[in-house]
Order: sequence, then C-alpha cells, then structure tokens
Amino acid sequence: MSTEHSFYLKLSCPDRPGIVYAISGFLFNLGANILDSAQFGDSHTGEFFMRVHFQQVGGDPGLDALRKTFAELADEFGMRWELHDASVKLRVVIMVSKIGHCLNDLLFRYRTGQLQIEIPAIVSNHKDFYQLAASYDIPFHHLPLLNATAEGKAAQEVRVMEIVDQHDTDLVVLARYMQILSADMCEKLAGRAINIHHSFLPSFKGTKPYYQAFDHGVKLIGATAHYVTSDLDEGSIIEQEVERVDHNMTPEQLTSIGRDVECVTLARAVKWHAEHRILLNGHKTVVFR
Repeated sequence: MSTEHSFYLKLSCPDRPGIVYAISGFLFNLGANILDSAQFGDSHTGEFFMRVHFQQVGGDPGLDALRKTFAELADEFGMRWELHDASVKLRVVIMVSKIGHCLNDLLFRYRTGQLQIEIPAIVSNHKDFYQLAASYDIPFHHLPLLNATAEGKAAQEVRVMEIVDQHDTDLVVLARYMQILSADMCEKLAGRAINIHHSFLPSFKGTKPYYQAFDHGVKLIGATAHYVTSDLDEGSIIEQEVERVDHNMTPEQLTSIGRDVECVTLARAVKWHAEHRILLNGHKTVVFR
C-alpha cells in the first residue's frame, strides 16, 4: 500500500496486560489499517516497546489531530511516544572531515532513494569534499577550526549549531567527522546525532587504526554506529557489523574492508533512525528492523 497517508507510531512504557489491545483498538476506532507492527517486552527492565506503521482508510485526520487524540491513551499507560507522518523525510545535516567514504555512500543512497531523508547541508572543517557536495547540489559549509583553543572550538560549534537550527535539522550524522564535540553540543544534539567508528576501541586509537590492527594480527574488523553523547564513543549502540580477515591481507586491504563495513553500518543506522525504528532502552537501544 502507499505510504502517502500513513504514520509511524513508536512508544515505550511499563509493561502490563492490554497495551497491544488498547493500541489496536484505538487504531481500529480511527478507521486505520495496520501495515506492520513490532513489539518487545524487556523482562529485565519491565519495559514494553512497540512500533506501528498504519494507514488511514477513508479519511485523514492529520498528524496534529492524531497526536491530540492519542495523548489520552498514552497518559493512561504512562507512555513515552512519538507519532510521525511517514511521507515526511527527515532533514539530515552531514558532518565530515578529510575521509569521505561514508559521506559518499550516504549521498549515493540518498540520491537513489534508499534513505528516507533530505540533506539540506554538509558541514566540514576541511574543503576536500566541496565539489562532491556540489555534484549533488547540496550546500557545503567550510567551518575550519582556526583556533585550537577552547574558545576557538566553541565559536566553531556556534556556527555549526546555527546551520543545524537554520535548516530545521532532525538528525546530524558524523560521517567520519574527526573533531570531538563539546559536552554542551552533545547535550543540544541528544538523541539526534549519530557517529560511526571502527569497533577496535578502546584499542587502536588515533590515526591509521587498521594499520595498528594489522600489526596485532586481528582476525575480525568491525564498525559501530551509535548516538552521540558527551562520553566519547560510548553512546547507545544502534548497529554493528564485522568482517573476517586473515594473515594474507595487507594494511591497505584491511583499511579498504574496514571502510566498506563503516559505510554499511552507518547507512543502516541512518535508515533505521529515519524510519523511526529505534527506541532507547536505558543505555541500550531497541531496533525494530
């Protein structure tokens, strides 16, 4: 069925009998048709999680009216919930430094309709990818970190947040953006910023991690996509992927494989966030794929 007049509902609340019955009854009374539904009850925390993709049949009351109508039921069950129009694409600002494989991959998936997003801006502390951005007709903002002091970094972050706010940004993607965000910026972007890094951490920090991995004879290469928090590289994990390697491979081959894994992992995380498939469960995530 078409998603032109369909909606995503995602929620979490203390688990108890009757939640699914109440939600399905609510949608039935609205004249809605459930396109797909997923749920999970966490026996360790006692929390219930659900995502429903539904379509209006015979009339569309509109998103605001749906939210107002659902609020009463949500209050009854103590739900934390979101309701989104499935036809509205998330607005994503991508940040990148001098390594462009993840940026290039996201742009291609965006152009070919694989990601339910719009990209109003690309931000970088280097000029390397302004031509790539131009080829997709996306504004490129070069914001160099001219002053490495705390004041210089804060001034640059102010400009970044101005761009984020100017474009009504729903999500910021750090596509190998090699600057550590301040605690203040992390707080402002809480729940709406995704980062990607290799999965060797806390080992092999710094430059050329795949060369370090080669020197240690690793047998698995991986990548982790997670939400950004002030705890560096410790935000709630959204997706991870691994690829087996062996002694025959050179450091350059390991690097190439690692970059492919990073691209796939980040793309999945962005896709799932854009389709409202992710719910926070403490420090963890529930991802309805």
